[in-house]
Amino acid sequence: MNPRLDALHPYPFEKLRRLLAEGGPAPQGLKPIGLHIGEPKHAAPERVRQALAGALDGLSAYPPTKGDAALRQTVSQWLSRRYDIPEPDPETQVLPVLGSREALFAFAQVVIDASVPAKVVCPNPFYQIYEGAALLAGAQPWFVNADPARDFGCDWLSVPDEIWCQTQLLFVCSPGNPAGNVMDLEQWRTLFALSDRHGFAIAADECYSEIYLDETAPPLGAMQAAQRLGRSDYRNLVCFSSLSKRSNVPGLRSGFVAGDAALIQRFLLYRTYHGSAMSPLVSAASIAAWTDEDHVKANRAQYRAKFEAVLPILEPVLDVRAPQASFYLWAGTHGPDTFFARDLHAATGVTVLPGSLLAREAHGANPGAGRIRIALVAPLADCVEAAHRIAGFARSRA
Repeated sequence: MNPRLDALHPYPFEKLRRLLAEGGPAPQGLKPIGLHIGEPKHAAPERVRQALAGALDGLSAYPPTKGDAALRQTVSQWLSRRYDIPEPDPETQVLPVLGSREALFAFAQVVIDASVPAKVVCPNPFYQIYEGAALLAGAQPWFVNADPARDFGCDWLSVPDEIWCQTQLLFVCSPGNPAGNVMDLEQWRTLFALSDRHGFAIAADECYSEIYLDETAPPLGAMQAAQRLGRSDYRNLVCFSSLSKRSNVPGLRSGFVAGDAALIQRFLLYRTYHGSAMSPLVSAASIAAWTDEDHVKANRAQYRAKFEAVLPILEPVLDVRAPQASFYLWAGTHGPDTFFARDLHAATGVTVLPGSLLAREAHGANPGAGRIRIALVAPLADCVEAAHRIAGFARSRA
């Protein structure tokens, strides 16, 4: 048995189940409302459904590991339109993947050399795959705590040089999970300079890039930042994107990686043996999704309506504000976040995720403590009802 498995932590939702069990069952007569998992609940686009059904002949063929050429071209064109950059080379700089989750994990197995002391730097709180990928690759995670004064971003210059010298991979998430913060050009300039100096790869997780509130201000992307800073080869940079949130198809398991051709080449070699080729059915559905923006705009409008309805209810009782992007609220609880989530569920049937379960104790603090993540994924009426229950509960504890 792989001994590195013993280093893995229980997943946050497993910890949450145990926590809620301590508080007892939710009250009878109240509809349970789950706002703890970032799983989109809006309807999948009809054009994606039709494309999937129309590609059933693809079941009779093995898919290529490199992915369908038409899909790679489609992704390249989408990147160019979305970020106002030259089309990446679909032959060398784009690779379809089975969702960003599996790709983020697999990428760490490609770039980590565990024969020497290896660090993987990542934000804290963080998507748990970052830590698990590092540990199973034989590296040690090094966490950079989110700073409320930086809109819950990270001070990358606070990482000691001796850590950067051992760093082989940096995970970044912009727009961020859980706070929805977006990295600006100067932050990218800092990271690129550190990568050039120390040679580590940057894995840019952009799965929330298409969920933003201001239609006139889409979030800056990593490849976009690289182009603006004269890094047209995207050296040491690979971006990870997904259709799950953008197009409400988490069950499709479709995304892509794009960036540094040399890293993509090694990643393709790994995947040849890993066996993560995308089905022709999924490729056809993915092309249908990436070539349409109308459903994406409609999706954003639904989330915008939820934020507009929920925030006036919660702002008087919780430390909360609209994020730059994503569908999360990162709310302060004025007390232990675990107790708040446990007792909220027992009293109201609303489930939220304690922030401390998304983070690790690092540098003397757990930066998720005292906050909860509220995922506005339920229907609008349920989100409003949940907000009223949360507000009433918070007032009762004041």
